[in-house]
Parts: sequence; C-alpha cells; structure tokens
Amino acid sequence: MNATRQDAWTQDEDVLLAETVLRYIRLGKTQLEAFEEVAKKLSRTSAACGFRWNATVRKRYAKGIQLAKEERKRGGTEREEVASAEDSITSTFSIDDAISFLETMRQNVSGNKPESSHQDISTLYEENQKLKDQVKRYHQAWEEMGKLWQWVQIPKEKG
Repeated sequence: MNATRQDAWTQDEDVLLAETVLRYIRLGKTQLEAFEEVAKKLSRTSAACGFRWNATVRKRYAKGIQLAKEERKRGGTEREEVASAEDSITSTFSIDDAISFLETMRQNVSGNKPESSHQDISTLYEENQKLKDQVKRYHQAWEEMGKLWQWVQIPKEKG
C-alpha cells in the first residue's frame, strides 16, 4: 500500500523552504529563524521544517548554500536588508542561484548523467527480456508438468 501521506511535502513547499533558508543565510540570520518563517507560511512546526531541510532539501541545494555564504561575505546583506521580506525572495535570487537550482532539478529528473541514464535503460531492457524468456520457459515447463500429471493420473483411474 503506497498511499501518499496527507502531510507529505510538495515540491513547491521544498522550494519555499530552500529559498527562505538561502535568503536567511545571505542576510546572516540563523536557519532557525528561517524555519520559523516557513512554518508560519505552511502551517507546520519549525521543527518539521528543520527536519525536512536537514534530511532532504539541504542535499539538493549544497551549491546554493555555498553561493549564499559567499554573497553574505561579499556584503550582500546591506542590499537585501533594504528589500521587504516578501520581495526579497525574488530580488535575492541571483542568476547563479537560478542556474544552480535548474542544474539540481535536471539531475533529479534525468539522473546524474544522461549517458548513464541511456545505458541504464538499455541494461534494464536486456534484463527485462531475459526475465521474460525465463518466465516463458517456466510456463512451458509448468505445462509439461501438467501433461505428465494427467498422463500419470489417467492410468490410475482406469486400473
């Protein structure tokens, strides 16, 4: 039974969490503050947001975290403090962040390497064909066993 949980995280919620945490890193604020902001927006607890960030989302945004820390060191905080909290998500999302995000999404969708993905599909196709052949042989053997069983049963019934 693979039912989706009602409280499962959506991709949009993951993106909101990532954008907020990255913004807070750029501003030099704590991640805990970011979790509290996201928790209010998503009607979740800040602990749930923190767990999701550390368990899943953080891994996908390693490059974004590095870029946010570098921007913070370069003094990007003065520019961002002027922007409002709502507008800062779009105004602080640099082209580097966008490229990093798109590369991460491409890797998540198509696998790590397109060449290996094609190779994996070929390997799976070959394995599938072998399994089909094996099932066909088992089916034929089963039919033979059925015929043998009928052949064994018929003389006993007559005798």
